[in-house]
Amino acid sequence: MKKRLMYLVLPALALILEILPYGAVCNFANPEGEAWRRTYSYFDLTPFGYANFAPLLTALLTCLIIVLTVIFVIKGKTSVATAAKYILLAATVISLGPLLLGREYFSVIGSFITAALAAQLLLLQFTVKKQAK
Repeated sequence: MKKRLMYLVLPALALILEILPYGAVCNFANPEGEAWRRTYSYFDLTPFGYANFAPLLTALLTCLIIVLTVIFVIKGKTSVATAAKYILLAATVISLGPLLLGREYFSVIGSFITAALAAQLLLLQFTVKKQAK
């Protein structure tokens, strides 16, 4: 069980970055010229209200991933790791959603969140393959 505790590091890092108010980006029109760039937490409903759905969905999927990872750490069942792997794949793809609105809607913190989710996906992929042998 102690070896499996490392599986909680990357989702916890992603969750901490999602809680910070620098991940989700909204650009508001400015009558004087250049748009105002405001950043919000992934759990904030303001970007969701302005049709930037990906941050909130990513945050909710990350919470589900943490729950599944805790169950995997405790029980050690490969089926739970496989379920977490598929949800991680969805969360990683959805976390890239702001890029559909434009590069200016994606932040550096958002890229770190995507990288943490992708790294956790690879870690679980190798774990499931290793335990299947």
